[in-house]
Amino acid sequence: MPTLPDFRLETYFAKWEFNARYHLTASDAQTHSLSDLLALADDDGRERWESLTLGYTETRGLPALREEIAATYAEAEPDDILCFAGAEEAIYLAMRALLEPTDHLVVLTPNYQAAETVPLAVCEVTGVALRPEDDWALDVDAVAQAVRPNTRMVSVNFPNNPTGAVPAQEAWLDLVRLCDERGITLFSDEVYRGLELTRPPLPQATDLSGTALSLNVMSKAYGLPGLRIGWIACRDRAVLDKLERAKHYTTICNSAPSEVLALIALRARDHLLDRNRRIVAENLPVFTDFFARYPDLFEFTPPDGGCVCFPRYLGADGVEAMCTDLVEQAGVLLLPASIYSSALTETPTDRFRVGLGRSNPTGALAAWSDWLEKRR
Repeated sequence: MPTLPDFRLETYFAKWEFNARYHLTASDAQTHSLSDLLALADDDGRERWESLTLGYTETRGLPALREEIAATYAEAEPDDILCFAGAEEAIYLAMRALLEPTDHLVVLTPNYQAAETVPLAVCEVTGVALRPEDDWALDVDAVAQAVRPNTRMVSVNFPNNPTGAVPAQEAWLDLVRLCDERGITLFSDEVYRGLELTRPPLPQATDLSGTALSLNVMSKAYGLPGLRIGWIACRDRAVLDKLERAKHYTTICNSAPSEVLALIALRARDHLLDRNRRIVAENLPVFTDFFARYPDLFEFTPPDGGCVCFPRYLGADGVEAMCTDLVEQAGVLLLPASIYSSALTETPTDRFRVGLGRSNPTGALAAWSDWLEKRR
């Protein structure tokens, strides 16, 4: 099995995420303190927290938690849910356990790097690019052209990281239909679902197909990454059985406190998602005004959904130098285009990721603006 390459995003974050003064590229929505989250607990959640013992937990996840997760789907039942330590463990095990060296996978680019590099360590992979000139639209015909007789899986992520794209529902339904007709497993990363801005939420993949895998997590739309609770929903229980056996070689089970806190959060999910959507909606005009002040340097299009987007940098120094100089000189952290480069397709080299989900970005934008003015 080939050695996995460095995870560019995490390597970059290891240097800057907790050292930069302003984290302006955060991929998660605004979080809660523990006391704020516990204040949202119902009587059962509070009792579970106060009486919690710190033993091992069930590999598949706390039954009450899986019941609450299943309630976020139209078709899933608790036995269709398998919990993981965040979304990354779920991606890693799904690609390693469900793919064989003789298989082929199709993945969209740009992407969260693990969606590309983990399957590349197992089998052949073809990329299909979301293109800025097409407003990052999902091209189902291009996916169909990439499919081979041995294609086992198509991997997608909507709302997309880093572009913020959400496809038209017709295209989404066409993709699900294509996978079902060809006997292909659709792996759908839905971690930003609930933060849609200009389009309604897509039907979740597992609600549309009995073989599709829907990935979600408490980290992104809910803004609770410290819990490290993610899950896969799939109505093909033989697939979940296989993933459960794979999990025995990684985390085995999840953190008991995290499971109870995730249960409390999901029971208050309408509050959490409404709050985070409001933060993104309030931030959008602030970022729009900022970029509009520098039309010679930036092209900014608001995302369709999620709390990240991928503006274009027009400066002569290039986006890599801009991001490096900005964090070193002004303490403002962005992610340059190279973090989202792909071995499979061309990806834009003049873009950078911005996070829109954190409260009060004005200090970071003021520091960025001061830095830009000094360079004029």
